[in-house]
Order: sequence, then C-alpha cells, then structure tokens
Amino acid sequence: MAMLLGDVGGTNARLAIARDHVIDGQSVTRFRGDDFAGFDDVVRRFLQEQDQPHIESVCIAVAGPVSGGKARLTNRDWDFDQDRLARLTDADRVLLINDLTALGHAIPSLREDGVAVLRTAPADRARNDQALVVGLGTGFNVCAVRMSAGGGVTAMEAEEGHTNLPANIHLRLADLLGAQTARQFASTEETFAGRGLSRLHAARTASDPIRAEDIARAARAGDPAAVATYGLFAELVGLMCRELALHFMPLEGLYLAGGVGRSIADRMQDFQRGFLAQPFMRHIPENTPIFLIRDDMAALHGCLKALT
Repeated sequence: MAMLLGDVGGTNARLAIARDHVIDGQSVTRFRGDDFAGFDDVVRRFLQEQDQPHIESVCIAVAGPVSGGKARLTNRDWDFDQDRLARLTDADRVLLINDLTALGHAIPSLREDGVAVLRTAPADRARNDQALVVGLGTGFNVCAVRMSAGGGVTAMEAEEGHTNLPANIHLRLADLLGAQTARQFASTEETFAGRGLSRLHAARTASDPIRAEDIARAARAGDPAAVATYGLFAELVGLMCRELALHFMPLEGLYLAGGVGRSIADRMQDFQRGFLAQPFMRHIPENTPIFLIRDDMAALHGCLKALT
C-alpha cells in the first residue's frame, strides 16, 4: 500500500509516494503550476509516471485556507476537494491541510541538516512545549505547534496573513513613508510576503515595483538602495515576529520558512533590532530561539506525520 503526499504552492506542486511510513526519495517530483489547468491534472500525471500505484491514503498540503474538506490556493486559481481526490486516487482516506500546518507537523522530525539556528536563547529559560512556524514566501501564514512528551504534535490552523497589520508596524511605515503610502500596507500578507518587499522597495525609492528576487540579487551585489530596503524589511519582520512571540509564546522556538524567510536569515542583526525593540514583555522574545527550516521536504514529511 502507498501513501500519496503533496506540497502545493502558488508556483510549484511537489508530490511523493510513501511506503511503510517512509518517503520514497526517487518518487519526489516537482510540477510547475503554469503547466496544468488544475491540481487533479497534476495527480493524474504523477500517478501515470509512478505506474499507477495502489493508493491507500492521501495528504495534500495547500498554500491556502482549508475548510470542510475543501481548499483553494491563495495565489493560483486551483481548488481542492477531498471527495474528488478520493474518487481520483481510489484512496480510503484523504486529508487536506494548510501548508504551514504541514510544517508544524514536521517540526519534531527535522534533522540537524534540515534546520539552522539563527538566534539562541538561554538554556535555563522556562520551557512550555510550544513552537511557532512563520512562513514568508509568496504568501504569509503561521502555525502554532504544541508538542507532547510522547512525541505527538498538535498543529493548529490559522490565516494570520489576512489579519490587519499591527499598529506599531503601520506607525513605523507611516513615519518612514508617509501616512498615505503606508495605507497600501494594510494586511500582514501584503506587507510581509514577497510582493510586500517589492512594494516597500518601490515606495522607498519612488520607482516602479520590481520582483523580490531582483531586489535580493541587487542587495547581494551591494546596491545601496536594495541593501537599505532589505535592512528595513528585516527589521519589520522582526517587529512582526515580536508580536507573534507574545501571541503564541513559542519558547521551544520560532521557525522561519519560505524563500523570503531564508533571505531574512542573512540579516539577523536587522531582524533582532525589531524583535527586541520594545521593552514591554521583552523577556518573551529574549527567551525565544529563532530557527530556519532548510529542508525542502519538510512539508511532505509533515503530511506523512499528519496521516500517521
């Protein structure tokens, strides 16, 4: 019997087969979203390439809200339905989960080469078996994680990206950019996803927006404007993570994930300037270690954990 696992974002979908609770590394396949009309077509192609294995169960991590066995990508017009996937795969069990929920399930199984320590915290700090995954990429979301002594995980769904931007961050933007320009940064996702970085750079430099990847490339090349934008952006991410640390108290660790998250890892001095900026309740961020999820297979491992 085989398990079908999937990690589906706005740009790519990655599918894999697991047998005996182990992912078959040779089965892992990436598909470009632009090449398919919908996710069902991706599944059909993948199963054909894998010689139509007998699928017992399915877990798909989706970069979008999941409710009532249905989901839709936030950044692509694809919809998902557990009943439809059950008919397509002939599986007895189908589970749709948010992609950050999948990363939450994966936290306890991350190996040393799959996670990097970005900021340590005192070894003698209070511990509470709580962690938080913060995904910064095409979108923005979080997953609060509660770990049990027996190795079990409770990973909680959220849609943090669609909340209003915290007032302290909005005021910081208003001071830097002016109140009228700051209004375009109304939601958390519009500020901290890749397009938020692009919009921030355009606002700072009074220029047309360019892709976040191009800003990162320019910053690596030493372009002063791009370096300044990234420094400010990393500070704002730190301020946001300070708010999240107080919301969720992840004393076991706050885990950054996603392409934008990886770019912040090189700017921890700027990040910490925001993370530790406010004296009120400062002991909570001070006692929160920061990690970076580096394992590209983490969401697939989380899907496997969710099924077992």
